[in-house]
This record gives sequence, C-alpha cells and structure tokens, in this order.
Amino acid sequence: MLAGEPYIADDPELAADLRRAALLSERFNTAPADDPTAGRAALSELLGELGEGAEIRAPLRVDYGYRISIGPRTFVNVNAVLLDVAPIAVGADVQIGPNVQLLTPTHPLDAERRRAKWEAGEPITIGDNAWLGGGVIVCPGVAVGENTVVGAGAVVTRDLPAGVLAVGNPARVVREL
Repeated sequence: MLAGEPYIADDPELAADLRRAALLSERFNTAPADDPTAGRAALSELLGELGEGAEIRAPLRVDYGYRISIGPRTFVNVNAVLLDVAPIAVGADVQIGPNVQLLTPTHPLDAERRRAKWEAGEPITIGDNAWLGGGVIVCPGVAVGENTVVGAGAVVTRDLPAGVLAVGNPARVVREL
C-alpha cells in the first residue's frame, strides 16, 4: 500500500493502523467544544502534517490519518471524509466545504480480484488557495490546481488546472478565474 501497489486490505498491520486512526478520530470528534487544545492535540497525532493555523471541524473520518497533510491556514468544514490509503496533500489557505470527500482507494474491475480483497490507492493533491464547495467528491488520482474553485456537489474525476471554476458531475471547467 505504501508503495502504491495493490494490497490485501485485511492485513493485520493495516488493521492496527485503522484502529489507531479510529481511536484518535474518536478523541478529536468528541473533544469538548470549550477545549480546542484537546482536539488539536488529537489531530496533530492523527495526521501526517497539520499546518499552523489550519482548522478542521468535527466530525472527521479518515482511514489511516498519517498519509494526510493539511497546509497552513486551511479550513476543513464538518463531515469531511479523507480516505488516505494513498497520500492526500492539501495545500495552504484551502477552503473545504461541509461533506467533502477525498477518496484515494481504488478497487479492481475484475470481480474475482475484488472478492479476494485486493485494492489499491491513487494520491490526491489540492493546490494552494483552492476552494471545494459543499459535497464535492474528489476521486482517486486527481489533482486540483491552485486558486481553483470547485462548485458544490461536483464530482472531480480528472485533474483540474490552476485558476478555474469547475462544476457538475463529472466536474468540468466552465471558466477561468
């Protein structure tokens, strides 16, 4: 998995990493509202990188956590789902709306390989100062360019260049910004 190769998802080492992430996520998601340092401490332990001034609002769902980097001053709204079987890199000053999903896992099209529990992942990159509107879904292997805006509810299946507005399912560029 770490090398980007297909893997069997029910590996005991991965199961231990999933448990670790579930426990840290639970600590973050249930941290008292009047104690922001408790939530920040759980996030700092959960994520691979948490930039200065970044804010993530609970609840947050991840697979492993340690493959996620969040840049400085980035804001992630409630109900984010960041499935990180491959790296997820979110740049600086990014705005992520509620219910956004960044999904790196892939599964074989071949039914026998799926039954055998094979899967893989492709990384996701969100460039600096991008804005993902509420309910956006970013599919495996996609890069969103810096300063790009993705409209609410869009499904991003291919890379988006820098400085554009993209909307729809699948997301398509409607104009330059």
